[in-house]
Amino acid sequence: MSRTPARLPVRLPAALALAAVGALALPSGAATAAEEPVDVAVEWYDVTADTVAAAGASTQVTNNRTWAIGWTAAARALRGDGRAEFQEAALAGAVHEALSALAPARATELDAALAETLDRVPDGPAEDAGLAAGRAEARALLAEREGDGLDPASVNVTFPVPQPAPGVWQPTPPAFGPALQAGTRNARPFLLSDGDQYRLAPPPAVDSARHRADLAEVAAYGSADSTVRTEQQTETAAFWYGSSLTLYTEPLRVALSRSTEDLGERAELVALFHVALVDTAIATSDSKYAYLAWRPVTALRAAGDADWTPLHVTPSHPDYPSGHGTYSGAAEGVLTALVGARTAPFELTSPTAPGVTRTYTTWRQLSRENIDARVFSGIHTRTADEAGVRLGRTVAAHTLRAAERLFG
Repeated sequence: MSRTPARLPVRLPAALALAAVGALALPSGAATAAEEPVDVAVEWYDVTADTVAAAGASTQVTNNRTWAIGWTAAARALRGDGRAEFQEAALAGAVHEALSALAPARATELDAALAETLDRVPDGPAEDAGLAAGRAEARALLAEREGDGLDPASVNVTFPVPQPAPGVWQPTPPAFGPALQAGTRNARPFLLSDGDQYRLAPPPAVDSARHRADLAEVAAYGSADSTVRTEQQTETAAFWYGSSLTLYTEPLRVALSRSTEDLGERAELVALFHVALVDTAIATSDSKYAYLAWRPVTALRAAGDADWTPLHVTPSHPDYPSGHGTYSGAAEGVLTALVGARTAPFELTSPTAPGVTRTYTTWRQLSRENIDARVFSGIHTRTADEAGVRLGRTVAAHTLRAAERLFG
């Protein structure tokens, strides 16, 4: 896949082009501008996003898997024929087939979207072949991924609470619920050899200076009643508190819509992004449950501050590494490699920070904010956040190196 940074497409306004050939003499009421062509990649990106939002699974990694299957199938099909009619029908057919199998409740909406796309594609053998190829690749990949352990029940297997000890994860307030996502570490990756392929080094020991510094920072900046956290830092915590999948849907769409690569390479961008995120989730779960590091709230209460409470409720799984960190690191790695480190400014909103709009020009800005946000929320140590970003970048790099194995 090309590594050329994405550029905004430049289109000469149709009215200006007509003027150049003397079209100013058109009779009153005649059309003066061509209708903007539909970008089939963005069209089916939005269909996928709407489908996952409306009928997605309860576990984030399962939804990344849905994206990965649909768009990997599309990318494979698009390598078969360069004709435009084939390409557009193949992409729509692959994503439609995958989503129909994985989100059957959206059958009516998916069928309508497919009909709309195919109505624009000239009828003929190329359209028929593309549609058949896309469907065939989706069915083959669905069969290939059957039983991969990424369904919600397999992700959230029962995990016994370990015996209390310094540094060891325990259920966290207020719900003191069971550990979540413990089963993800046993799932079958797309491109990693196994979930432990890039297992992190152990976190700092509980009696180390680094661990003490981590806890002191979270105690001061992550407390619900912090007197040192600024309004901007509180906003950052709220902005990144929600689902990473939700928050990164728009940045990936920005990258896709601004890309000037061909349709096949753009489909590969979406596929590689979500394949990397599935494999990153598996690697994250492996390190989390290998080390079972306690959360700041547990550590700070054990140290004597029995009433210490984080700004935001702590997720129910171990601290190290941060899942938000691994997600942002992997996303940054794929986007930087495939569309460039910088992009024209784009705006981003968050469902957990209503009314807030932030503007970004690099993918790394998102990672840096994720690192800070989880400290300001009081739910992760900075060490866990930074280690998470490193792990995500590592898995992203592996995904890109193995891309031909995915598509070939």
